[in-house]
Amino acid sequence: MNPEESGSVYEIKGGQGLINRLNALGIITGKKITKIDSMLMRGPTTVQVNRTKVAIGFGMAGKIFVEVDKRT
Repeated sequence: MNPEESGSVYEIKGGQGLINRLNALGIITGKKITKIDSMLMRGPTTVQVNRTKVAIGFGMAGKIFVEVDKRT
């Protein structure tokens, strides 16, 4: 995803610990998220879930698969 793009989470590839952590942050399968920005060199990624902004690590973000909404 590029910054300011939105989409729906369709899969999280990780263990139960990762899934539980993301669930606690509000990132669950079927939830719409928006990528706000990301840092250079594998730094954290900021996403918006509902009205909350959350920073997640590069490795964690790479395990979240999102179907990006089409632009009209």
